[in-house]
Amino acid sequence: MLSQIKQKILTKQRITFEEGLFLYNSNDLLTIGSLGKLAREIKSGKEKSKWVYWNKNLHLNPTNVCIGRCNFCAFAKLPNDKGAYTYTIDEALEHVRRGVNSGAGEVHIVGGLNPKAALPYYTELLKAIKQTFPSLHIKGFTAVEIDFFSKLKKITPRETLELLIDAGLNSLPGGGAEIFSKSVRDTTCPDKIPAQTWLEIHNTAHKLGLKSNATMLCGIGEKAEDRLDHMIRLREQQDKSKGFQTFIPLHCHYEDTEIAGKIEPVTAFDSLKNIAISRIILDNFDHIKAYWIQLGTGLAQIGLNFGADDLDGTIQEESVTHAAGAGKKGLEKDFIQRLIEDAGYIPVERDTVYNVLAVAGC
Repeated sequence: MLSQIKQKILTKQRITFEEGLFLYNSNDLLTIGSLGKLAREIKSGKEKSKWVYWNKNLHLNPTNVCIGRCNFCAFAKLPNDKGAYTYTIDEALEHVRRGVNSGAGEVHIVGGLNPKAALPYYTELLKAIKQTFPSLHIKGFTAVEIDFFSKLKKITPRETLELLIDAGLNSLPGGGAEIFSKSVRDTTCPDKIPAQTWLEIHNTAHKLGLKSNATMLCGIGEKAEDRLDHMIRLREQQDKSKGFQTFIPLHCHYEDTEIAGKIEPVTAFDSLKNIAISRIILDNFDHIKAYWIQLGTGLAQIGLNFGADDLDGTIQEESVTHAAGAGKKGLEKDFIQRLIEDAGYIPVERDTVYNVLAVAGC
């Protein structure tokens, strides 16, 4: 079967659910990794087969107050909980200013489902960011947040997106997808929108001209079949709307979460499989990200030889994953480039929508 899958990759034939499941059930990690690397080289083309992308970015998490409950989340607080916060516009701008002063060209905005920090708050924030930093790219709001804003305002997700675009929104992140399986969502994040709604909101965003990313969160009780179902539903949506840029396989960090000690954590072996298999399955996604803030820099670096071609970026000010025990906050340009070069690749600085800003050595 592995030789059959390799031949299909070489001839650009689509990999089936059953073939993907065979890969998940195989323990031949090095061969699976080589297939992921091969799929990446074919997707990138000869000229760019050695390129690995990164960017200068900051994360802004304006509020951790959230009325939704997810058992894998350590970030969210109820309004009266110790440590609950919501930034004023000026406080949020100060976070952005620190990132911009360090060279960031993108701000990634996500937060809790806070009725007091809904559409009016965020349109004001976006306008303030654009007025202060006109060239800064704003990537903001998961589909879950878009749905939440829409329901509070009693308007459609399309109308919400149009208001945010008018205020300065440039693209969408991929969060909130978790695992599309209804049984897993019902157990872990019952307050979140169903998979179809998540896909429909991204479809609408693509129709409005926004690019977006897509994620998958592993280690929350899903099976290999659920991971494959998730990828294939994304692949089908991409066939229709063609607006996804990057797929980001994530894994749960358990510290201070309700499921800590109750679920077997995702291993490094699993994480590398997710990178390789997603590159093989998602033939219509241009990029697969090894998200260093979740994987750690060492495993993310290895992921570059399993099919990933993006490390994300400098990631200043991030709070969500760090609330659950992630390590280092922020990386310097030189260190990111060394991670890439030591893995045998060429660092390529990009903007949010993959325009090339600089190729190392050129």
